[in-house]
Amino acid sequence: MTDAAQPTLLRPRTARAGRLIAVASGKGGVGKTWLAVTLSHALARAGRRVLLFDADLGLANVDIQLGLVPEGDLGAVVAGRLPLERVLLRHDAGFDVLPGCSGSGALAALDAPALEAVLRALREVARGYSDVVLDLGAGVEPTVRRLAAVADLLLVVATAEPTSLTDAYAVLKLHAADGGGAARVVVNQASSRAAGERTYATLARACAAFLGRTPPCAAIIRRDERVSDAIRHQTPLLTRHPAAPAAADVEALAGALT
Repeated sequence: MTDAAQPTLLRPRTARAGRLIAVASGKGGVGKTWLAVTLSHALARAGRRVLLFDADLGLANVDIQLGLVPEGDLGAVVAGRLPLERVLLRHDAGFDVLPGCSGSGALAALDAPALEAVLRALREVARGYSDVVLDLGAGVEPTVRRLAAVADLLLVVATAEPTSLTDAYAVLKLHAADGGGAARVVVNQASSRAAGERTYATLARACAAFLGRTPPCAAIIRRDERVSDAIRHQTPLLTRHPAAPAAADVEALAGALT
């Protein structure tokens, strides 16, 4: 565990539940989890009280990116061994973490009643937070769609790769079919702002033509080698490289969301 990630158990809070911001992608490898972590940190730096929920029920890895070694996780909650509030951790970066079940696909096939029980527990423990950031699993599995549908805002992460754009379109299409809330696009790993705008325009044209709606672009995040360095050191980018271009881009996104 790194020095920046000393976990402590938290007590549940007792106020109005915060806004649910889900971070999704049609395919893996586009930086979805990194964005969820960095956005949580940026929102916390902006004075928000933030809970980061590792909602990738198949391959949770928020704890690995942050160098956390949780004593309990979502798997223990679903199995009834621990109440949800007992597995919450405080990260030194100023936000709280609800760890998933790392290295296990056991939660990916949760049946509907079990998933609804998780959602009820999440709503309860989210009281008092300004924002709850959900790091969803990649793809369009039923559990992912259900979690996305309950969010107040869905951020769909895409890159310039054609497969990423196709899969991002599928996420947006199904989210609309599910009656989900507002959705926005985040273009990640852009070689420049202009290149990111072209990537977004490609996706926007497909949405306009086939969905009859165009989700706004929430952010363009530039490709930055310091992102990989921060992940390798299991440290948030805003802690390790606060002046990095990608850090500035995510802080701008957090500012727009607040």
